[in-house]
Amino acid sequence: MAQLVTRIDNDLAASIDELVAEGVVESRSDAGRRGLHILIEQIKRRRTAAAIVGGYRAHPQTDAEVAWADEATIRMITQEQW
Repeated sequence: MAQLVTRIDNDLAASIDELVAEGVVESRSDAGRRGLHILIEQIKRRRTAAAIVGGYRAHPQTDAEVAWADEATIRMITQEQW
């Protein structure tokens, strides 16, 4: 297992220590791991979203490709017993 060593300012350390005292995280190391996992997950999601948007921009859907959704919605609404 790799080990990372970093410096943080006193305010951040105090905030992390509060989380430890409250039982939100087990330790400073746990807080760091969780924070890094969240950061990495956010970046992965942003990259995936950007790839999806890029794909739709490069190959936009045609009206014919999305018409079924409008038709299905209209059918569901007309079948609803308001």
